[in-house]
Amino acid sequence: MQGRQIKQCGLFSLALLATFLHCSCLPHSTGGKPFPETVKEIASYAKVAKNIIDLAMYGKAQNRSYERLADFTDTIGNRVSGSKNLDLAIKYMFSALRKDGLENIHLEPVKIPHWVRGEERAMMLQPRNHTMAILGLGSSVATPKGGIEAEVLVVESFEELKKRPKEAIGKIVVYNQPFVSYGETVQYREFGASEAAKVGAVATLIRSITPFSINSPHTGWQDYQEGVQKIPTACITVEDAMMMARMAKRGQRIVVRLTMNTQTFPDADSFNTVAEIIGSEHPEQVVLLSGHLDSWDVGQGAMDDGGGALISWEALSLLKDLGLRPRRTLRTVLWSAEEQGGVGAQQYFQLHKVNISNFNLVMESDLGTFTPLGLQFTGSAQARAVMAEVMKLLKPINTTTLEEHGEGTDIEMWMDAGVPGV
Repeated sequence: MQGRQIKQCGLFSLALLATFLHCSCLPHSTGGKPFPETVKEIASYAKVAKNIIDLAMYGKAQNRSYERLADFTDTIGNRVSGSKNLDLAIKYMFSALRKDGLENIHLEPVKIPHWVRGEERAMMLQPRNHTMAILGLGSSVATPKGGIEAEVLVVESFEELKKRPKEAIGKIVVYNQPFVSYGETVQYREFGASEAAKVGAVATLIRSITPFSINSPHTGWQDYQEGVQKIPTACITVEDAMMMARMAKRGQRIVVRLTMNTQTFPDADSFNTVAEIIGSEHPEQVVLLSGHLDSWDVGQGAMDDGGGALISWEALSLLKDLGLRPRRTLRTVLWSAEEQGGVGAQQYFQLHKVNISNFNLVMESDLGTFTPLGLQFTGSAQARAVMAEVMKLLKPINTTTLEEHGEGTDIEMWMDAGVPGV
């Protein structure tokens, strides 16, 4: 990623938030004010938005969030749920937020999954010897000692698997599902093992959920269905999945030996990390923005989701640097164990939902910190109209698109309860 991209994402968030936090009208409620007055009030914040843009793009904050991200990921590395590295990441961020002079910095305890990958390998034995690149999926059970050696059944969908149940008995099911979109195709990673286990498979290998590959498998979390036999599961590369599909169509017998030494430990103690700029008029009212600190164990977690976490911090830094004291409290939360299904965020919601009427807007960045194009938003028609006016403040950086579907793993429970979300 380039510094300019993450920098623009940070100022994008702030130009929005400056209006949300100071304006007397928020997407959650316009307080009965006539809409033309709302439009006028939002437009009056053009100078504030420009000051934020200038500070982030041309002032002392230029490239700051990128430099912070580089230092964070270089220092800590990967931060998988339950690991010592995640503990170090939380301590690092707690210290950095305090050093930055933000307010009400604290840690909120959560319990999170602790799964360890261990040694893993897969070898095709027939029709030829071929070492396969694999990554075990989070929460997968281990293979028996010595591994599993079995014939392969290749399918392209759950529907095809259901039409060939007898062929799956005692076999390793390989899913060669075509990539449609992440949201649609990820079901094979999440539920592929249990669906195969229902028809007697002994393991699953799943084509990585990606449209692009350079012989690179992708990991992620998977969920076993209650009452269904747990079988080992891993992702393989797009290239290997397609190769085995071609072999199967030729009628060739495919045999694979799979070894996975995963371990699952009791839930670990962890924290969500919180920092604020406290509101001057309505400190009890909250605009929340967030990213997650945890990552997977096979990379630095710079894009998923170090960037989202860092721009959520940068948002507060920019307001502080400009001496802006919002009417409402701006709260940044850096989640723990998002990759395991939003575990830290779910526990945060359970703890704070008693005050849900004070949450005006919830925001999450977890789609990658690229050059911003616009905003995804979920809320009422009235709220959308307010948001459309706010987006006009971002015209100087050509970021004015307002799209549907602001849902995200860490904030969707708030939206289900009626809070507008971005």
